[in-house]
Amino acid sequence: MAEENVLQELEWRGAINQQTDPEGLLELMDKEQIGVYVGIDPTGDSMHIGHLIPFMVLKRFQNAGQHPVIVVGGATGSIGDPSGKKSERKMLSKEQMDQNVAKMSKQLEKLFGKDGFTIVNNMDWLGEFNLLDFLRDYGKMFPINTMLAKDVVASRLEAGISFTEFTYQILQAIDFHELWKREHVRLQLGGSDQWGNITGGVDLIHKLEGSDAPAFGLTVPLLLKSDGTKFGKTEGGAVWLDPEKTTPFEFYQFWLNTADEDVEKMLKFFTFLSKEEIDELVESTKTDASARKAQRRLAEEVTRFVHGEEALKTAEKVTDVLFGNADVATLSTDEVQALAGNVPTFEIGSEPIGILDLVVAAGLETSKTRARESVTNGAIRINGEQIKDVETMIDPKAAFDGKYVIVKRGKKKWAVGKVQ
Repeated sequence: MAEENVLQELEWRGAINQQTDPEGLLELMDKEQIGVYVGIDPTGDSMHIGHLIPFMVLKRFQNAGQHPVIVVGGATGSIGDPSGKKSERKMLSKEQMDQNVAKMSKQLEKLFGKDGFTIVNNMDWLGEFNLLDFLRDYGKMFPINTMLAKDVVASRLEAGISFTEFTYQILQAIDFHELWKREHVRLQLGGSDQWGNITGGVDLIHKLEGSDAPAFGLTVPLLLKSDGTKFGKTEGGAVWLDPEKTTPFEFYQFWLNTADEDVEKMLKFFTFLSKEEIDELVESTKTDASARKAQRRLAEEVTRFVHGEEALKTAEKVTDVLFGNADVATLSTDEVQALAGNVPTFEIGSEPIGILDLVVAAGLETSKTRARESVTNGAIRINGEQIKDVETMIDPKAAFDGKYVIVKRGKKKWAVGKVQ
């Protein structure tokens, strides 16, 4: 897509909430490549899908030929952004902050690649200030009445806000100015709650570099589901980008379970599919909703983007085994390991074990008597093979490189034995 159309694309995708000067931004991007920046504070050791919201917009600017710059806020993260918060953030140690910065930086490289993409840490410049420099060079640029009027501050005045968090908007403005000088950043992106902080940065650049200095801001709307709840909030907690916290299978399932009413919005926001492709998928939900074609494509696209092709294939295969008709015997050992991360597991020795003892050990029946009934009725499958003989001995080392035994009762009860 041509550079001058990136804002139009964002509009039809429903990805723009507010922007400062769209005509001026398009005119500038038509002349030169600019830096486009998003900030993230490393208050945790992994990003979650809520963080993807501004990053999907940033990725579209990258695809349109612009240069993405991400500030992982080692300095601001130690202060705490009051945006969207009802109380003060818990302070983290420098060691924990540094670990979080390293982990998030690796996740960001997976999304944006290593070429044509810059990660910076604002500790590199904010950490150099002393208090008098900060007050003299920047404090005078920010009238208190203007700062108090910002939504992010006004919403906290009744509950209380510390001077530390009150100054956060100044630090974020300094970040914008530093990146304006260092990385040719001309546009800052953020969530809708960042509008006041972003415009503060635009104002600072105009004060220091001249009123005609090119600096722009754009915010992304709060993403709500059709039931009015905030996107990304689940009963099980956050959906993480770290595969150790949320497996690619669980990640895939999250998107696969998108409601029909929400799938068009999610396809527009979280995939790079064309308008024609999305329209076709949305139409399929009206003509054959049970096939969930749109949800499958959504899950496929986002899982590939975040976790890569191999993780996607594993998630799809495990899904087909658990909820479709795929034969577990076709799983690789690595795929069984993925399956084991999403069903009950138990430990089993390497010596042959009777089928009844195995079913009880797997927790699929409470007694050998009940296990006998299940086996006799043909309800038990071991590594995909139906077992009806109650005298059968199972060799735990017979499949999956001798590491796993898959036990299934009926259509939905699973357990994976880990061979010790």
